[in-house]
Formats: sequence, structure tokens, C-alpha cells
Amino acid sequence: MESELAKLGERSRDIFRHIVESYLETGIPVGSRSLSRAPSINLSPASIRNVMSDLESLGLIFAPHTSAGRLPTELGLRFFVDALMQFGELTEAERSSIEAQVAAGQNQGSVETVLTEAGNLLSGLSRSAAVVLATKSDLKIRHVEFVRLDTRKCLVVLVGDNGAVENRLMDLPEDIPADSLNEAANYLNAHLRGKTLAHARRDMESAREEARTQVAELTDKVIEAGLASFGAARDGQPPTLIVRGQANLLEDLNALEDLERVQLLLADLERKNDIVELLGLAETGDGVRIFIGSENKLFSLSGSSVVLSPYRDRDQSLVGVLGVIGPTRINYGRIVPMVDYTAKLVSRILDKG
Repeated sequence: MESELAKLGERSRDIFRHIVESYLETGIPVGSRSLSRAPSINLSPASIRNVMSDLESLGLIFAPHTSAGRLPTELGLRFFVDALMQFGELTEAERSSIEAQVAAGQNQGSVETVLTEAGNLLSGLSRSAAVVLATKSDLKIRHVEFVRLDTRKCLVVLVGDNGAVENRLMDLPEDIPADSLNEAANYLNAHLRGKTLAHARRDMESAREEARTQVAELTDKVIEAGLASFGAARDGQPPTLIVRGQANLLEDLNALEDLERVQLLLADLERKNDIVELLGLAETGDGVRIFIGSENKLFSLSGSSVVLSPYRDRDQSLVGVLGVIGPTRINYGRIVPMVDYTAKLVSRILDKG
């Protein structure tokens, strides 16, 4: 589906953009005759209907009832927000207004007041409901799950000892194997329960260094015994251990045991590298920025969208999220930069606190 959307021609994108922008502005379906009057669309209503039929087959638009115009689907809104929307910049006056109102909360000397003022501000500016969630930065993990969304995206689900649940979106490195996420989750759930992400990562880094030391000591031992040597590194990968005279190993069970232990330690070290990397990404991963309709399980039945941005403390630890809840036709182009700016401002205040 993503490849098909990427192949949309300029004419299809232009018509689709008009449909979505009309929906965001008015909330009512738009028809082919109305679109044909748009200055940038030089097509007959019949030609526009053909394009709309193609867009409908891709799941981007739909007709709310027979002979009606078209509205964007949730998939269509997601495609528009991710691929076609240009987010606006806040004016100097808008930034000053945000800073003044949040600073009013800061002057009262309470983090809670700062967050309350930020929520009131977002609610007023967006004319929608604001959401401000403060999470405990020392959440102790009871269970962790990595849910791969695509080849480069992963959702981290953290369940704390107190039952609290945090979801974080993180970018995956290209070289993370498909089964590494399950292996990492299984390892963490078995060994690191009751620890914070920061403590878990420190423990894993310590275990990784210990494994590296053991690998180095045993590798030196088998190489000195003439049982193996290092091959040349290729394509950015570390050099491989090449076993020599394997038949002779059967005569020296201790050497065979050493070599097998090296191989096991190398595999364990590779796994620890993956887990340390995943923990680092999970600790710094941002919350999901925009939920549209059913993407947001909490408000899906009300046809709402949620725009969220994280805010952090002086240690750059994730403290919470703030944002706006509104109808799916909220002004994303205006609200997204507004939420981002407010979250960054709150983060700066917490950094100085």
C-alpha cells in the first residue's frame, strides 16, 4: 500500500489535497463539480470522478452516502499528515503569548502550575481539549514489549510495577535482525524486572563489557594455542574467528571447550549489543506524535485525533506528554507546531528547575 501511495501522480495528489483541505475547513463532503472550479485543477467533473474513483480504491477517500461528495478516510488523513501537509510556523506574537502564559505558572513556583497553565493555553489556542500527562521518570519495569511497526519503526510498551503503562515510538537501526526484538524482550523480562530503563541499560552495558573481557581473554588463549586466527574485517563488520586444524581439536577436549565458549560468548555479546542499543533507543524515544481516529484506542469511538509531544527534565529523561484532543478535522498544520513549541518551553523550564 505504501508503494502505491508513493506512486500517486501530481494530479491525483492535487485533487486529494483539495478534498482533505476542504474537509478540514468545513467538515462536509466535496464533489467533482466543486473541485472542477478550483483554479489549480484544470479538469472536467468526469475526469475528476475517475481520479476520485482511483483514490477511493486506495482507501484514501469514501462517500458517506450514495451520490454524495467524498471525505478522507483515516488512512487518507494519515497519508495527508505524513506526506503532504506543510506545518506552519508560529508567529512571534504566538510564541510570546505561549511564553508569557507558561511563565505565569513558573512564577508561582510549582511544576504542577506550569503544566496547568500549559494545558489551559493549548485548550484556548486550539479550541479543543488539552491533555497533560506527567509520568514517573523512575518507572520500574515489570514487563517490556517491542512491537515492530515497520522495518524502521518500533513501539515500546513498558508496564511498570505499579501497573502504569507507557508507549514510546523509536526508530530502529537498519541492521537490527527481525528476531532481536523478541530476544531482547525475553531477556529483559527474565533478568531486569523491577529496574528502571536507565538502570537496566547500565546493567546491560556492564554485562556487555564483562562479556567483551571474557571474549578477549579466551580468544587470545585459542589463538596462542594455534587453534584459530582472525580473518579480515569486511563491510564494516568485525573480524571473524577462523578455526584451524579442526580435526586436531578432538584430541584436545580443553581446547575444544575453550573454542566453543568463545563462540557462545561472541553470540552472547552480539545479543547484549542489540539489547543495549534497544534500551538506549527506548529510553530516548519520543511518544507517538499524532493519533488519528481508531489509531488512538482511548478516543477512537468519538472520532477524535490526539496530537502529543513529550517534555523532559534537566537530565533529558522523559517526564510526560502534553497535547490536544479534538475532532479528526482539527487544524493539524497549526496545532502540531503549537504543541511542539509548548512542550519544548516546558522542557526548558524543567531544565532550569
